[in-house]
Amino acid sequence: MAGLALASTLMTATTGWAASGQQTPVSGPPPGASAWRSDTSAGRELPDPASSTPTQVHRFFLRLTRDQQKLLAERHPLVLGNLDGAPAHLRYAANVLALADARAKEQTKADDARLTTGERDQAATRAERYRGLLAPGRQILAFDPRGRGQVAEVFGDLDASRHVAVIVPGSDIDLGTFDRSRNPYGAPAGMARSLAGATGDDTAVIAWVGYTTPVGLGPDAATGRLAQAGAPRLTRFTEGLVATGLPRPAVFCHSYGSVVCGLAAPGLRVSDLVVLGSPGMRAADSGSLRTTARVWAARSAGDWIGKVPHVRLFALGHGADPADPGFGARSVPAQRVDGHSGYFAPGTDALAAFAAIAEGKAA
Repeated sequence: MAGLALASTLMTATTGWAASGQQTPVSGPPPGASAWRSDTSAGRELPDPASSTPTQVHRFFLRLTRDQQKLLAERHPLVLGNLDGAPAHLRYAANVLALADARAKEQTKADDARLTTGERDQAATRAERYRGLLAPGRQILAFDPRGRGQVAEVFGDLDASRHVAVIVPGSDIDLGTFDRSRNPYGAPAGMARSLAGATGDDTAVIAWVGYTTPVGLGPDAATGRLAQAGAPRLTRFTEGLVATGLPRPAVFCHSYGSVVCGLAAPGLRVSDLVVLGSPGMRAADSGSLRTTARVWAARSAGDWIGKVPHVRLFALGHGADPADPGFGARSVPAQRVDGHSGYFAPGTDALAAFAAIAEGKAA
């Protein structure tokens, strides 16, 4: 009965959301890894993007000259731009090159009369998205055009930061919905921009879309398959931040992103784990997460996620409600939050609490 209730709720609880087909998770290093491995221009073997730890990557770059680093960024922008443990400034530069190359390729397709109108329109849309990410002042820490597209962007001065926050979004987020004007605080760039504005200059906030998210309410949203694929990627990303000398970040996990965070929790090198609008973390309680981080939870009274049964039956469902006092998480106020996507909206009590957590001021 619990399983039937869960499946029914997932399909019908939210007006306007439709069940969609299963997504194929992006895995492994980005295209160009083979050419990277065979490159001898640095006079030594390059760290394997698939097997080297972020700490090993960081130590490798410490031994390179600036010219050697720049050459690697120019020759392998997609690989270096996504290489956890590499210096942030080098990843920014590499991703400018990778985005410019991807935009040029899509623009060529958009201008190709041999393609169908639909194919040209899709290419033009992708080219425009890449152009937006290339706007002056943007700091793109990761970019992968595979699948629906993945990206990470930094708001603030990462190298000079005393505090770091990472935002992990939920369903229906990809390169096309990463930064949008409609419902901006339900998108990762809007969330990160708002949190950065609520904190001081010594805090950097990263919007991280480094996993394949579910689309709509369907099998992917009801199971942990995509979260299981995304958890190791989140773990490696946070390891890369710490490997470069940054403080352990506070990680904010929205909706299905909290499933990713729950599965990643035992290996995450983070100070705080904050879930908001969570369907569950695939854990019975905070102790089951096996993390030394402080665990926080928020859910507004008007959030539809509260209607989803917090149960787990075989592969369906994500388990206990982190916002329930019995789970053992610290409570984050959300009385002034509107719905499922308003937690980071300016003026809310949740955003003020998130800022205090990110800055290490929350008790």
